[in-house]
Amino acid sequence: MKESLKVWLRAAGIRALKTFAQTAAAALGVGATLGAYDMKAILTTSAIAAALSLLTSCAGLPEVDNK
Repeated sequence: MKESLKVWLRAAGIRALKTFAQTAAAALGVGATLGAYDMKAILTTSAIAAALSLLTSCAGLPEVDNK
């Protein structure tokens, strides 16, 4: 595997994981406010956000040097 692909996969993976965690934290906060937690919905929403983050990363990552 090319070194540049490894760098991109690592950067995109970290970004997607952060997006997953941020989305889950926000959904948990909303659940606390409403007094109801639906873990299936929280995990599904967070997974979709992470997948969208990966798709967005296909357009480019500032962390990865494109020289």
